Amino acid sequence: MKCIVGIGGMTNGGKTTLTNSLLKVLPNCCVIHQDDFFKPQDQIAVGEDGFKQWDVLESLDMEAMLSTVQAWMSNPRKFARAHGVSVQPDALDTHILILEGFLLYSYKPLVDLYSRRYFLTVPYEECKWRRSTRSYEVPDPPGLFDGHVWPMYQKYKQEMEANGVEVVYLDGMKSREELFHQVREDIQNSLLNHS
Repeated sequence: MKCIVGIGGMTNGGKTTLTNSLLKVLPNCCVIHQDDFFKPQDQIAVGEDGFKQWDVLESLDMEAMLSTVQAWMSNPRKFARAHGVSVQPDALDTHILILEGFLLYSYKPLVDLYSRRYFLTVPYEECKWRRSTRSYEVPDPPGLFDGHVWPMYQKYKQEMEANGVEVVYLDGMKSREELFHQVREDIQNSLLNHS
């Protein structure tokens, strides 16, 4: 059985932390990080807001990400081996792919591939504070969060909801352990119900 799990949501909502925890315990589990598909900096447009448009779908090479997902779908064992994941003999028929990123549910060719879709949220102030404590390869210029990051998050979340993309909302203010146990149990139940 193949299962594609989306761990999406806002910037600094806890997506990578949750993904890394799940990766350690789910059988034959691989991960694809959407951040690995950013286009080169010189290909990122400057918007009307005066900021480089990192938080828009066009900043990502989504066709390359889709091709990577399709490679996993066509041969999950080969994909796992190529990415250093040991295939567990007691779970040979179970293969899980986690897609982790902030715009996972905005690219139509991927939307219907998910077995489960999760969406992490945290309040504005918490998100802004978490973002301010992170260091990025391309540092945030002053005003980026309020002038670009937060408005783009709201725009894409509203589009996702308007398009009827069903997600399980997760409260990113819960403890790491609580989120991990909730999602792990949900994925395991989903696997049991489909086997």
